Amino acid sequence: MKVLIVGANGQIGKHLAALLKESQGYSPIAMVRSEEQAEEFGKSGVETRLANLEGTVTELAQTASGCDAIVFTAGSGGQTGADKTLLIDLDGAVKMVEAAEKAGVVRFVMVSALQAHNRENWNEHIKPYYVAKHYADKMLINSSLHYTIIRPGGLLNEPGTGRVSAAENLDRGSIAREDVAKTILAVLDNENSIRQSFDLISGDTEIAKAVQNL
Repeated sequence: MKVLIVGANGQIGKHLAALLKESQGYSPIAMVRSEEQAEEFGKSGVETRLANLEGTVTELAQTASGCDAIVFTAGSGGQTGADKTLLIDLDGAVKMVEAAEKAGVVRFVMVSALQAHNRENWNEHIKPYYVAKHYADKMLINSSLHYTIIRPGGLLNEPGTGRVSAAENLDRGSIAREDVAKTILAVLDNENSIRQSFDLISGDTEIAKAVQNL
């Protein structure tokens, strides 16, 4: 399975590229914005494609051509304003959904945010981010794609435990980025996750089992 990773140069994206590279039956393709980023992935033997989420749907569809799945784990980052959040986390995500449909890539995994589907539980300090995630997720749900939406809690830069809690609604919590990447791989492995949306935090259940029990 050829998997296009949108946001491959981010921390979750890098973890996922490495996991897919090591997993039998998968070929990661890193969507990156610069030649420098492409060179870095090339050193580890990961195929790259140059593209920008602020480009056109047609350009993004060309980037996705020939892939079997798309994983969207891109984000504007915490240092940008609401304008970039709108352009990347909302419009960029929606354009990628439209590009997937245009390119005939049916499988789509979206990395969203904990409780993005529930307005009453949004963090007021980053409300534009939650608005973007909420409506991008809605557009994906209303598309023709075989989607899975993963809504992780606070992201941590520490080794993963391989154990999570995954459910439609969870209280606030955190999770290692490595475990988010492992959960993405697990949903790609499991058709039970198709047309499913769930919150994800650290927990006591092995990732594969948590996905199977969705």
